[in-house]
Amino acid sequence: MGYKKASFIEGLAEKIGLIPNLHKDGYQEEDKDMRFFSDEEIAQMYENFPPPDKWDNWVEYDPKAWPKKVKKEYQIIPTTCFNCESACGLTAFIEKDTQKVVKFEGNPHHPGSRGRNCAKGPATINQVTDPDRILFPLKRVGKRGEGEWEKVSWDEVLDTIGARIRKAIKEDRHNEVAYHVGRPGHEGFMNWVLQSWGIDGHNSHTNICSSGARFGYNLWYGYDRPSPDHSEAKFILLISAHLESGHYFNPHAQRIIEGKMKGAKLATMDPRLSNTASMSDYWLPTYPGTEAAVLLAMAKVILDEGLYNRDYMENWVNWEEFLNAQHPDKPKSFETFIEVLKEEYKDYTTEYAETE
Repeated sequence: MGYKKASFIEGLAEKIGLIPNLHKDGYQEEDKDMRFFSDEEIAQMYENFPPPDKWDNWVEYDPKAWPKKVKKEYQIIPTTCFNCESACGLTAFIEKDTQKVVKFEGNPHHPGSRGRNCAKGPATINQVTDPDRILFPLKRVGKRGEGEWEKVSWDEVLDTIGARIRKAIKEDRHNEVAYHVGRPGHEGFMNWVLQSWGIDGHNSHTNICSSGARFGYNLWYGYDRPSPDHSEAKFILLISAHLESGHYFNPHAQRIIEGKMKGAKLATMDPRLSNTASMSDYWLPTYPGTEAAVLLAMAKVILDEGLYNRDYMENWVNWEEFLNAQHPDKPKSFETFIEVLKEEYKDYTTEYAETE
């Protein structure tokens, strides 16, 4: 699947280096994506970015000293943006004379974001230098709401909270223990700890952000943050704005664009004619809350008309385990599995979706 002719916008973006030159001579035949670029090719794309072998001693002119040419020496440290769960790569520029972080830039060697960060990445410097940033544990003194606090050590924090959690567990008050985190970046580790204690009290901002989608992924996929191979897809279905909204989909957005440049069709299911929908090949303006009915009807059509990829499903879907658990008396064959699915989806007709 080769690349179609570059549009004016694509050509301009390639020329100024915003995206790789996907239309250069010979590239269409190679049909490569960023995963297969050599270090030399990556370095050429980001020739203005400091090469890693100079990160320990990088010199730039201080822009604040203009028109004078005043050199500033930096150490560049690779790190991660945590302003959303995409965890894009960043590089922190640290002044050697003050040991202060003065700016953040994208890391072109990061396999996910590849140096292309949204505005939240460089804006991380505002968090580092925030005058109201809390740098150590604080314990309330006085009555709640009086705003009086005292600085305490981490040892005191851990001893105090650990003792209270232990006391609650020993007294069978598990439901009184809750763990809240703003940005869950530990990839489930704390959940394992809580479950080992018999506590169902994990909470984060995800509960009001994307928990519906994550719950569904966990049920059928076993993991709540999958990364489809968008750049190699022939058809991409997006639910809601997705592409334009950023959030933790920056790496996804890059690869969706690459997929479209290879000829993939893009469909967006969104009540609004969002920017993403306006740039899609198909816009499906569903009523809010009816998306599930539409997806169920689509699944029924796929089953009834045999449009599924049998080889993939037969080898990568746990249909045998499903039959053993849910239909132990039925023959253990893939055909039986499909017939069971058809029966379960029989009511999800296109007419059903339309009435929803």
